[in-house]
Amino acid sequence: MKVSTQCLTLLICCMLVSCISYNPPKKKDLAGDLPLDSLVLPEGFNIEVYADNVVNARSMALSPSGTLFVGTRDEGSVYALQDLNGNNQADTMFTLMTGGTMPNGVAFKDGDLYVAEVSRILKFSDVESSLGQEMEPEVIYDEYPTEKHHGWKYIAFGPDGKLYVPVGAPCNICESEDRIFNTITRINPDGTGMEIVQEGVRNTVGFTWHPESGELWFTDNGRDRMGNDVPSCELNRATADFQHFGYPYCHQGDVADPEFGEKRPCNEFVAPAQNLGPHVAPLGCEFTRNQMFPSSFGNKMLIAEHGSWNRDDKIGYRLTMVDVDANHNASNYQDFITGWLEEEEDDVWGRPVDMEWLPDGSLLVSDDFADVIYRVTYGS
Repeated sequence: MKVSTQCLTLLICCMLVSCISYNPPKKKDLAGDLPLDSLVLPEGFNIEVYADNVVNARSMALSPSGTLFVGTRDEGSVYALQDLNGNNQADTMFTLMTGGTMPNGVAFKDGDLYVAEVSRILKFSDVESSLGQEMEPEVIYDEYPTEKHHGWKYIAFGPDGKLYVPVGAPCNICESEDRIFNTITRINPDGTGMEIVQEGVRNTVGFTWHPESGELWFTDNGRDRMGNDVPSCELNRATADFQHFGYPYCHQGDVADPEFGEKRPCNEFVAPAQNLGPHVAPLGCEFTRNQMFPSSFGNKMLIAEHGSWNRDDKIGYRLTMVDVDANHNASNYQDFITGWLEEEEDDVWGRPVDMEWLPDGSLLVSDDFADVIYRVTYGS
C-alpha cells in the first residue's frame, strides 16, 4: 500500500501532537511520610491524614453512625473505614468487595450501601451489621452500558430520594446513537423507574444539591485534543430537569466543537455556571458548611480538581472554590488548597478526588494517587 507524502506528514504530526499532549503524572518516591507541610491552605486551616493505605481511594459516602465507605476505580475494591476511638483518624478498615468492575461510586441510604460498577448498581443491605463478614450484594439494576471509556460512576441520592447515576460519553468526542450516553440518570432505590434527567454531559464524576434551592450542581470534564487551553472544564447548575448542557456540540458555553458544532449552536444549551481551568479534571464538589469553617467561607462551592493529562504543562491537582451568591449564581473561581503539584519540577504527589463532611464540620478529601484520605480543619 502506497502512502502519499502529505498523508504521511499528517500522520506523523498527529502522532507528535498526541505524544506532546499526553503528560500523565508519575508516582513520586516520597521516601516516607507525605509532605503535608508543602500544601498551601488559607490562614487558620489545617490538613492531616485521616486514613492511609486506602489504595486508589475515590468516591466516599458517610453513614449517620460514622462509617466511611470508599469506592475505587482501578483497584476494583470497596472499603469501609471507622474511627472507633474518636481521635479523628480511621483505625479500622474492612474490605467489602474485591474484583469489581470500576466500583467507583458509593452512596448510603436507610442502612444500605449502594455501589456503582460500570454497567450495574449493587446494594449491600444493612451493611454495617455485617462488617467483617462475607456479604453478597443484590443487583438492583444491570442495564447501564458496558463501555469503560468514562464508564466509572459517581452516585448520590437526591432530595427526591432517588439515586442519581451519570453515564459518560463512550469516547473523547462523538455523537452517540444510544441516548443514554452523555447523561445523568436517576432510579428508585429498588432499581425501578430509570429515566434520563440531564443531557449533554460529557463526564461528570461529582455532583451535589444546593442546600436551599435543591438545584443540582455538577462538575463536567471538558473534551481533549483541542489544545492546552481549550476547552475549559465546567461547573454546571441545573435549574430544572431535562436540560441539555452542550456536549458534543458546544464546550464551555461558547466554543463550538470543530467536528459537531455546526449541527447545533451554543445558544441552544445551558451555559456553565462557572468555567474552570482547561483540562483540570474537576471531580467531587461540595457546598461549604459552617459548623467549623468561618462565616467568610460560607456560600461557596468546593471542587476537587484531579489534574490534567492532556496538557503540556500540568494544571489542577488542587481544591478550588467558587462563590455562590444569594441568587445562586457562581463567580470568583480561586484556589483553596494547592501544593500536590510541585510546579517548578512538574512533579505530582497527590490527586484529590472526592470530599465528604464529617459531623463536626471538618472536611474529608480522598486521594487516589497518594492512597490516603485527608481531614481538613479550621482553628486549633
